[in-house]
Amino acid sequence: MKTINVGIAGSCGRGSSFRIACEASGILKIHAVCDINEEKLEESRVMLGAKEKYLDYYEMLEKSDIQAVIIGTPMNFHAPQAIAALKKGIHVLSEVPAAVSIGECKELVHAARQSKAVYMMAENYTYIKTNVIVREIVKRGLFGIPYYAEGEYIHQLKQLNEITKWRRKWQTGINGITYGTHSLGPILQWMDPDRVISVCCAGSGHHYKDPRGNFYENEDTCVMLCKMKSGGLIKIRVDMLSDRPHAMTNYQLQGTDGCYESARAPGERNRIWLRSKCRDMTWMDIEQLEDEFLPQQWKTQAEIAMKTGHGGGDYFEVIDFVNAITGKKECPIGIDQAMDMTLPGLVSQQSIIQNGAWLEVPDSRQWK
Repeated sequence: MKTINVGIAGSCGRGSSFRIACEASGILKIHAVCDINEEKLEESRVMLGAKEKYLDYYEMLEKSDIQAVIIGTPMNFHAPQAIAALKKGIHVLSEVPAAVSIGECKELVHAARQSKAVYMMAENYTYIKTNVIVREIVKRGLFGIPYYAEGEYIHQLKQLNEITKWRRKWQTGINGITYGTHSLGPILQWMDPDRVISVCCAGSGHHYKDPRGNFYENEDTCVMLCKMKSGGLIKIRVDMLSDRPHAMTNYQLQGTDGCYESARAPGERNRIWLRSKCRDMTWMDIEQLEDEFLPQQWKTQAEIAMKTGHGGGDYFEVIDFVNAITGKKECPIGIDQAMDMTLPGLVSQQSIIQNGAWLEVPDSRQWK
């Protein structure tokens, strides 16, 4: 199959982690790298095996012989950079979230609709092994009707804010759910084809200051309630400031015939109850269901996947991106799925300003 030349935006940071996955795909060839870090750009080019390097992203789009880009830049660049590539017919794999405003979302949707290129959002937590197993169990009907779920992203970022300084603005400098797709993404796949139609959001107050003595604009814990089109409910908690042991991501799913709770601390197990599998009301480890429900691709490619980061997610999202570009499979997180995962958080930022008012979440499928 013909090689697809790819450009990596943000190659001195997050973008560098895509090397193994691109090489393993057998199709994606890293042809160009781009980053504003002039001091480390040459080192990045050599490490990623690229032929070209650029300090300016738009110059790379204009001059380089690339057919795809992987956008691993700060959040506020995701939409503008994706739009520019789509307008040139260049395929896009963009880090999360898809955009930082509803206006940007509309522009991105329009660009994706007009382009012949593929747009995919790189929500890697949908590919984590346990999340994939739950998704497969739901597909086979063993949860019955899923009607409630929880997702948490608990990742203390105060020190990292001072290193990757964009986070101080875009992740902890805005109140509400600023980084919610890791929590919401897997759940929406479990509840597919349902979608969030309205949200409300509240916070726990401000208890921490940055090194300059300023309170963070983002409240320590923000909770978003999501009402689903089906009538179901999702609770999303994001906390990037509280001092506590690391937890990162936690999930729960409740259905009429089953429930799932992920492990919350070292030594705990991911546990599940299924009416058809469990005796009485007793939990079982979800790992016991791996042979039956884990897709064959995960079983055969786990070794290489686990070398790429995010529990193998970085690998499998790249493979799905390639399959979408080559027409082998439909894009699993295309423009509308990306909006379903991104828009609720953006609306939550309006809700928290309005004292937790319930606000409608737009449906990108209705945008002309």
